[in-house]
Amino acid sequence: MMSFFKKPAGPTPIVFYNTLGRKKEEFKPLSGRNIKMYTCGPTVYDYVHIGNLRSFVFADLLRRTLEYSGYEVKQVMNITDVGHLVGDGDGGEDKMTAGLKREAKALTLENMKELAEHYATLFIDDLAKLNVETPFTLPRASEHVAEQIAFIATLLQKGYAYQTDDGIYFDVGKFPAYGILGGDASALHSRIGVSAEKHDPRDFSLWKKDAHLGWDSPWGKGFPGWHIECTAMSTKYLGKSFDIHTGGIDLIPIHHNNEIAQAEAVSGKPYVKYWMHGAFITIEGKRIGKSEGNAIRLYQLTERGVHPLSYRYLLLTAHYRQTMNFTWEALEAAQTARERLLRFFADLPLGGLINSVYRARFEAALYDDLNTAEAIAVLWELVKDEKVSPEDKRATLADFDRILGIGLGTVPAVGEKLSVVPDEVKALVKKREEARKEKRFSDADVLRDEIKAHGFEVDDTPTGQVVRGG
Repeated sequence: MMSFFKKPAGPTPIVFYNTLGRKKEEFKPLSGRNIKMYTCGPTVYDYVHIGNLRSFVFADLLRRTLEYSGYEVKQVMNITDVGHLVGDGDGGEDKMTAGLKREAKALTLENMKELAEHYATLFIDDLAKLNVETPFTLPRASEHVAEQIAFIATLLQKGYAYQTDDGIYFDVGKFPAYGILGGDASALHSRIGVSAEKHDPRDFSLWKKDAHLGWDSPWGKGFPGWHIECTAMSTKYLGKSFDIHTGGIDLIPIHHNNEIAQAEAVSGKPYVKYWMHGAFITIEGKRIGKSEGNAIRLYQLTERGVHPLSYRYLLLTAHYRQTMNFTWEALEAAQTARERLLRFFADLPLGGLINSVYRARFEAALYDDLNTAEAIAVLWELVKDEKVSPEDKRATLADFDRILGIGLGTVPAVGEKLSVVPDEVKALVKKREEARKEKRFSDADVLRDEIKAHGFEVDDTPTGQVVRGG
């Protein structure tokens, strides 16, 4: 696993808002300098949208901040390719099944795997474009069905689960701490309706029987429930107890409360010490979602000439726990600001030192529950501060970008010798410029990737394309 250059942790304590305690708490890891972190990943039945991606940029920011302060972070992010029902209840169809129907594919496990890997690859590509560090592992739920079956068997053995005609359910009444994260799980579950065989309307599915499709189990062919996958995989890779679990705020009331119940019923130990959740993005005050018809994808930003890292920059201008209302105007402003920063940074020479005063202020902002808005403000104060030498500005801004990840690392310094751009790369750059002039932005994005495959980066500036690297 790649990690940043280590430096001793400074005197400023790191403080995070812990959903479990509903307050800010000083971060104290379970074991020395090694952090174990689980991030709820996507259900790969379709493209993820920019609202989904905010959650992963937030998790990346958290990881980078911890690594910047000297910790080693082992991050696991699941890929849900089975088990996630369309609704929060126990009825309805699996999202992967819905994806197969949408694309007119036969309902087979082979087709489900093919569909999942197609959209998982696109998701991982989106993460790369947003400069999100690759997790330690990206386990697929479908490849860990045996672990999920074993977990369910243990819950049955310990009396925390029971069998019905349609599957296995977790018995919430046997776990008094259920709902400890809050989010009014009872109210959300109440819309499900009470099954004649369920002990409590809040009881949730661990295994759903399906005579025609699925995996064999002691309780019949079928599928694992959505919630059991995260508990089984997180504990497999990170242990019975670990430091941090991240996700969107929509996961608090049901999915994450269910994870806790399953894990602690089996182990008898605290599952996660710090629960951290990111807020939604809205468009015109409405949550982004496929059902709302406003699910903007990352490729649609690039089709409009917006660099993915400009979207990352936009996300950093708001606190991760603050709802952000997306507008194209705000995105264009973010792109303008980032391009201005890139041009400024490119004109700065090498040879400087990190300014300790600005670094302390930058750290203080990030160590206060990842206050990126304040950190960005500190960055621009540094840019304007004539008392700091150009060399020191470059060194300090580069240091900041270890956390922000907005692409300063690809920008050469003034006078820095660059490799000669090969003819084949020049040809690709020319083709890309033509594609942009003709507003074929999807083709331009493909050409950018081809240029990157040759070891070069291309940035779009008001004066044209700038090629860097080599």
